[in-house]
Amino acid sequence: MRQSNHPYIGRFAPSPSGDLHFGSLVSAFASYADARQHFGQWILRIDDIDQPRTKSGAAESIIHTLNAFGFKWNNSIQWQSERISQYEQVIQELKDRNAVYICACSRKEISKIAASGVDGMIYPGTCRDQGHKENSSRAIRIRTNSERIYFSDRVFGHFEQNLETLSGDFIIRRADKITAYQLAVVVDDYLDQVSHVVRGADLLMSTCKQIYLGGLLGYPTLDFAHTPLVINKSGKKLSKSDRAFPVNPDTPLTALIAAWRFLGQQDITPHVQTVEEFWDEATTKWSIQKVPADYP
Repeated sequence: MRQSNHPYIGRFAPSPSGDLHFGSLVSAFASYADARQHFGQWILRIDDIDQPRTKSGAAESIIHTLNAFGFKWNNSIQWQSERISQYEQVIQELKDRNAVYICACSRKEISKIAASGVDGMIYPGTCRDQGHKENSSRAIRIRTNSERIYFSDRVFGHFEQNLETLSGDFIIRRADKITAYQLAVVVDDYLDQVSHVVRGADLLMSTCKQIYLGGLLGYPTLDFAHTPLVINKSGKKLSKSDRAFPVNPDTPLTALIAAWRFLGQQDITPHVQTVEEFWDEATTKWSIQKVPADYP
Protein backbone atom coordinates (compact mmCIF):
# COMPACT_ATOMS: atom_id res chain seq x y z
CA MET A 1 0.00 0.00 0.00
CA ARG A 2 1.04 3.61 -0.52
CA GLN A 3 2.23 5.67 2.41
CA SER A 4 -0.21 8.10 3.99
CA ASN A 5 1.29 11.09 2.15
CA HIS A 6 0.48 9.37 -1.15
CA PRO A 7 -3.15 8.32 -0.75
CA TYR A 8 -4.75 5.68 -2.92
CA ILE A 9 -7.27 7.23 -5.31
CA GLY A 10 -8.94 4.95 -7.85
CA ARG A 11 -11.68 5.60 -10.38
CA PHE A 12 -14.23 4.14 -12.75
CA ALA A 13 -14.89 6.08 -15.94
CA PRO A 14 -17.68 4.62 -18.10
CA SER A 15 -18.84 6.19 -21.35
CA PRO A 16 -22.61 6.82 -21.46
CA SER A 17 -23.17 5.04 -24.76
CA GLY A 18 -25.50 2.41 -23.27
CA ASP A 19 -26.50 0.60 -20.11
CA LEU A 20 -23.94 -1.06 -17.86
CA HIS A 21 -23.16 -4.60 -19.05
CA PHE A 22 -21.31 -7.41 -17.28
CA GLY A 23 -17.95 -6.52 -18.81
CA SER A 24 -18.16 -2.98 -17.48
CA LEU A 25 -19.32 -4.31 -14.12
CA VAL A 26 -16.18 -6.47 -13.90
CA SER A 27 -13.97 -3.41 -14.49
CA ALA A 28 -15.87 -1.33 -11.94
CA PHE A 29 -15.80 -4.21 -9.48
CA ALA A 30 -12.02 -4.71 -9.63
CA SER A 31 -11.34 -0.99 -9.33
CA TYR A 32 -13.71 -0.56 -6.40
CA ALA A 33 -12.57 -3.67 -4.51
CA ASP A 34 -8.94 -2.65 -4.86
CA ALA A 35 -9.63 0.88 -3.61
CA ARG A 36 -11.61 -0.41 -0.62
CA GLN A 37 -8.90 -2.85 0.36
CA HIS A 38 -6.35 -0.03 0.30
CA PHE A 39 -8.65 2.18 2.41
CA GLY A 40 -8.60 4.55 -0.53
CA GLN A 41 -10.97 6.85 -2.35
CA TRP A 42 -12.92 5.85 -5.44
CA ILE A 43 -14.06 8.38 -8.01
CA LEU A 44 -16.88 8.01 -10.53
CA ARG A 45 -16.25 9.92 -13.75
CA ILE A 46 -18.61 9.91 -16.73
CA ASP A 47 -16.61 10.03 -19.96
CA ASP A 48 -19.20 11.94 -21.98
CA ILE A 49 -16.98 14.11 -24.16
CA ASP A 50 -17.77 12.06 -27.28
CA GLN A 51 -21.28 13.43 -27.72
CA PRO A 52 -22.00 11.61 -31.03
CA ARG A 53 -21.73 8.30 -29.11
CA THR A 54 -23.62 9.44 -26.02
CA LYS A 55 -27.02 7.83 -25.57
CA SER A 56 -29.76 9.80 -23.85
CA GLY A 57 -30.41 8.48 -20.35
CA ALA A 58 -27.39 6.15 -20.34
CA ALA A 59 -25.44 8.07 -17.71
CA GLU A 60 -28.41 8.09 -15.36
CA SER A 61 -28.91 4.36 -15.95
CA ILE A 62 -25.25 3.61 -15.18
CA ILE A 63 -25.36 5.67 -11.98
CA HIS A 64 -28.57 3.95 -10.87
CA THR A 65 -27.09 0.50 -11.51
CA LEU A 66 -23.87 1.27 -9.65
CA ASN A 67 -25.92 2.50 -6.69
CA ALA A 68 -27.97 -0.70 -6.70
CA PHE A 69 -24.78 -2.77 -6.71
CA GLY A 70 -23.47 -1.04 -3.61
CA PHE A 71 -20.78 1.12 -5.19
CA LYS A 72 -20.10 4.28 -3.18
CA TRP A 73 -17.94 7.00 -4.67
CA ASN A 74 -16.15 9.87 -3.00
CA ASN A 75 -17.06 13.46 -3.80
CA SER A 76 -19.38 14.49 -6.60
CA ILE A 77 -19.48 12.73 -9.97
CA GLN A 78 -17.00 14.14 -12.49
CA TRP A 79 -18.09 14.83 -16.09
CA GLN A 80 -15.64 15.02 -18.99
CA SER A 81 -17.89 17.45 -20.87
CA GLU A 82 -17.17 20.06 -18.18
CA ARG A 83 -13.42 19.95 -18.87
CA ILE A 84 -13.21 20.91 -22.54
CA SER A 85 -11.45 24.21 -21.77
CA GLN A 86 -8.85 22.38 -19.69
CA TYR A 87 -8.13 19.94 -22.52
CA GLU A 88 -7.68 22.90 -24.87
CA GLN A 89 -5.23 24.53 -22.47
CA VAL A 90 -3.12 21.37 -22.45
CA ILE A 91 -3.24 21.09 -26.24
CA GLN A 92 -2.11 24.72 -26.53
CA GLU A 93 0.77 23.98 -24.17
CA LEU A 94 1.84 21.09 -26.40
CA LYS A 95 1.53 23.33 -29.49
CA ASP A 96 3.74 25.96 -27.88
CA ARG A 97 6.39 23.29 -27.28
CA ASN A 98 6.16 21.97 -30.88
CA ALA A 99 5.22 18.57 -29.45
CA VAL A 100 2.26 18.21 -31.83
CA TYR A 101 1.40 18.89 -35.45
CA ILE A 102 -1.62 19.19 -37.72
CA CYS A 103 -2.60 16.09 -39.70
CA ALA A 104 -4.63 16.31 -42.91
CA CYS A 105 -4.74 12.54 -43.58
CA SER A 106 -8.03 10.69 -43.71
CA ARG A 107 -8.42 7.23 -42.20
CA LYS A 108 -8.85 5.83 -45.72
CA GLU A 109 -5.60 7.40 -46.90
CA ILE A 110 -3.70 6.06 -43.91
CA SER A 111 -5.11 2.54 -44.34
CA LYS A 112 -3.67 2.37 -47.87
CA ILE A 113 -0.07 2.87 -46.73
CA ALA A 114 0.11 2.05 -43.02
CA ALA A 115 1.14 -1.23 -41.41
CA SER A 116 -0.87 -2.75 -38.57
CA GLY A 117 0.44 -2.12 -35.07
CA VAL A 118 -0.40 -3.26 -31.57
CA ASP A 119 -3.23 -0.74 -31.24
CA GLY A 120 -4.46 -0.08 -34.77
CA MET A 121 -2.64 1.29 -37.79
CA ILE A 122 0.91 2.64 -37.40
CA TYR A 123 0.81 6.22 -38.61
CA PRO A 124 3.68 6.64 -41.14
CA GLY A 125 4.36 10.29 -40.29
CA THR A 126 3.02 11.68 -43.56
CA CYS A 127 2.14 15.10 -42.16
CA ARG A 128 4.85 15.38 -39.50
CA ASP A 129 6.94 17.96 -41.38
CA GLN A 130 4.31 19.38 -43.72
CA GLY A 131 3.48 22.43 -41.63
CA HIS A 132 -0.26 22.19 -42.25
CA LYS A 133 -2.42 24.95 -40.84
CA GLU A 134 -5.25 24.08 -38.48
CA ASN A 135 -8.76 24.09 -39.92
CA SER A 136 -12.18 22.57 -39.27
CA SER A 137 -11.35 19.14 -40.71
CA ARG A 138 -7.85 18.40 -39.46
CA ALA A 139 -6.66 16.38 -36.48
CA ILE A 140 -3.75 17.04 -34.11
CA ARG A 141 -1.10 14.37 -33.54
CA ILE A 142 1.54 14.07 -30.81
CA ARG A 143 5.13 13.52 -31.89
CA THR A 144 6.52 10.22 -30.62
CA ASN A 145 10.12 9.02 -30.52
CA SER A 146 12.12 5.81 -30.20
CA GLU A 147 12.32 5.94 -26.39
CA ARG A 148 11.07 2.72 -24.82
CA ILE A 149 8.12 3.36 -22.50
CA TYR A 150 7.63 0.73 -19.83
CA PHE A 151 5.65 0.00 -16.69
CA SER A 152 4.91 -2.89 -14.35
CA ASP A 153 1.28 -3.93 -14.54
CA ARG A 154 -0.05 -5.47 -11.33
CA VAL A 155 -1.76 -8.25 -13.34
CA PHE A 156 0.28 -8.64 -16.53
CA GLY A 157 3.74 -7.79 -15.17
CA HIS A 158 6.46 -5.95 -17.11
CA PHE A 159 5.25 -4.23 -20.26
CA GLU A 160 7.07 -1.93 -22.67
CA GLN A 161 6.65 -0.35 -26.10
CA ASN A 162 8.54 1.74 -28.62
CA LEU A 163 5.71 4.05 -29.64
CA GLU A 164 7.45 5.30 -32.76
CA THR A 165 7.62 1.83 -34.28
CA LEU A 166 4.50 0.22 -32.75
CA SER A 167 1.93 2.99 -33.18
CA GLY A 168 3.54 6.08 -34.64
CA ASP A 169 2.38 9.61 -33.87
CA PHE A 170 -1.13 9.33 -32.44
CA ILE A 171 -4.11 11.66 -32.38
CA ILE A 172 -4.84 13.82 -29.35
CA ARG A 173 -7.63 15.86 -30.94
CA ARG A 174 -9.81 14.43 -33.66
CA ALA A 175 -10.72 16.12 -36.92
CA ASP A 176 -14.20 16.80 -35.49
CA LYS A 177 -12.51 18.84 -32.72
CA ILE A 178 -13.32 16.29 -30.00
CA THR A 179 -10.44 15.64 -27.61
CA ALA A 180 -9.16 12.10 -28.17
CA TYR A 181 -9.43 9.55 -25.39
CA GLN A 182 -5.65 9.25 -24.99
CA LEU A 183 -5.28 12.89 -23.97
CA ALA A 184 -8.57 13.32 -22.11
CA VAL A 185 -7.95 10.36 -19.80
CA VAL A 186 -4.45 11.57 -18.92
CA VAL A 187 -5.67 15.06 -18.05
CA ASP A 188 -8.71 13.69 -16.18
CA ASP A 189 -6.64 11.36 -14.00
CA TYR A 190 -4.24 14.18 -13.19
CA LEU A 191 -7.04 16.60 -12.26
CA ASP A 192 -8.73 13.92 -10.14
CA GLN A 193 -5.38 13.09 -8.47
CA VAL A 194 -5.81 9.43 -9.39
CA SER A 195 -2.98 7.21 -8.16
CA HIS A 196 -4.18 3.73 -9.21
CA VAL A 197 -5.94 2.70 -12.41
CA VAL A 198 -7.66 -0.70 -12.52
CA ARG A 199 -9.43 -1.26 -15.84
CA GLY A 200 -10.06 -3.74 -18.65
CA ALA A 201 -7.25 -5.31 -20.66
CA ASP A 202 -8.57 -3.74 -23.87
CA LEU A 203 -6.73 -0.60 -22.71
CA LEU A 204 -3.43 -2.34 -21.93
CA MET A 205 -1.98 -1.40 -25.31
CA SER A 206 -2.90 2.26 -24.78
CA THR A 207 -1.13 2.59 -21.46
CA CYS A 208 2.33 3.44 -22.81
CA LYS A 209 0.80 6.23 -24.91
CA GLN A 210 -0.78 7.66 -21.78
CA ILE A 211 2.43 7.35 -19.76
CA TYR A 212 4.29 9.11 -22.59
CA LEU A 213 1.77 11.96 -22.68
CA GLY A 214 1.81 12.27 -18.90
CA GLY A 215 5.59 12.46 -18.95
CA LEU A 216 5.54 15.27 -21.51
CA LEU A 217 3.15 17.19 -19.27
CA GLY A 218 5.11 16.56 -16.09
CA TYR A 219 2.43 14.36 -14.52
CA PRO A 220 3.32 11.52 -12.12
CA THR A 221 3.21 7.98 -13.51
CA LEU A 222 0.21 6.04 -12.21
CA ASP A 223 -0.02 2.49 -10.91
CA PHE A 224 -1.81 0.24 -13.45
CA ALA A 225 -3.64 -3.07 -13.32
CA HIS A 226 -5.56 -4.51 -16.27
CA THR A 227 -8.28 -7.09 -15.78
CA PRO A 228 -9.35 -9.81 -18.26
CA LEU A 229 -12.10 -8.99 -20.71
CA VAL A 230 -15.52 -10.57 -20.79
CA ILE A 231 -16.07 -11.80 -24.33
CA ASN A 232 -19.22 -12.81 -26.19
CA LYS A 233 -19.87 -16.03 -28.10
CA SER A 234 -18.03 -14.62 -31.11
CA GLY A 235 -14.90 -14.11 -29.04
CA LYS A 236 -15.21 -10.32 -29.04
CA LYS A 237 -15.24 -7.89 -26.13
CA LEU A 238 -18.73 -7.07 -24.89
CA SER A 239 -20.06 -3.74 -26.09
CA LYS A 240 -22.92 -1.58 -24.92
CA SER A 241 -24.99 -2.94 -27.80
CA ASP A 242 -24.37 -6.58 -26.78
CA ARG A 243 -27.48 -7.90 -25.05
CA ALA A 244 -26.01 -11.27 -24.05
CA PHE A 245 -24.65 -10.17 -20.66
CA PRO A 246 -26.90 -7.50 -19.15
CA VAL A 247 -26.82 -6.74 -15.44
CA ASN A 248 -30.06 -6.41 -13.54
CA PRO A 249 -30.05 -3.77 -10.78
CA ASP A 250 -32.95 -5.62 -9.17
CA THR A 251 -30.77 -8.70 -8.47
CA PRO A 252 -27.30 -7.24 -7.82
CA LEU A 253 -25.89 -10.00 -5.60
CA THR A 254 -26.01 -12.60 -8.38
CA ALA A 255 -23.97 -10.47 -10.76
CA LEU A 256 -21.54 -9.38 -8.04
CA ILE A 257 -20.74 -12.99 -7.19
CA ALA A 258 -20.36 -13.79 -10.89
CA ALA A 259 -17.90 -10.88 -11.31
CA TRP A 260 -16.00 -12.02 -8.21
CA ARG A 261 -15.58 -15.53 -9.63
CA PHE A 262 -14.69 -14.22 -13.08
CA LEU A 263 -11.82 -12.30 -11.47
CA GLY A 264 -10.42 -15.50 -9.95
CA GLN A 265 -11.15 -14.74 -6.31
CA GLN A 266 -11.73 -17.29 -3.55
CA ASP A 267 -15.32 -18.26 -2.83
CA ILE A 268 -17.62 -15.99 -0.89
CA THR A 269 -19.07 -17.75 2.17
CA PRO A 270 -22.68 -18.99 1.79
CA HIS A 271 -24.02 -16.85 4.65
CA VAL A 272 -23.62 -13.67 2.56
CA GLN A 273 -27.16 -12.61 1.67
CA THR A 274 -27.01 -8.85 1.05
CA VAL A 275 -24.94 -6.45 -1.03
CA GLU A 276 -23.55 -4.86 2.12
CA GLU A 277 -22.44 -8.23 3.49
CA PHE A 278 -20.91 -9.09 0.14
CA TRP A 279 -18.75 -5.95 0.01
CA ASP A 280 -17.64 -6.38 3.61
CA GLU A 281 -16.32 -9.86 2.86
CA ALA A 282 -15.02 -9.02 -0.61
CA THR A 283 -12.97 -6.14 0.76
CA THR A 284 -11.05 -8.41 3.13
CA LYS A 285 -10.62 -11.26 0.64
CA TRP A 286 -9.79 -9.29 -2.51
CA SER A 287 -6.44 -10.20 -4.08
CA ILE A 288 -5.20 -8.52 -7.25
CA GLN A 289 -2.60 -11.31 -7.47
CA LYS A 290 -5.37 -13.84 -8.13
CA VAL A 291 -6.76 -11.97 -11.15
CA PRO A 292 -5.96 -14.01 -14.28
CA ALA A 293 -3.69 -12.38 -16.86
CA ASP A 294 -5.86 -13.32 -19.83
CA TYR A 295 -5.54 -11.21 -22.95
CA PRO A 296 -7.77 -12.04 -25.94
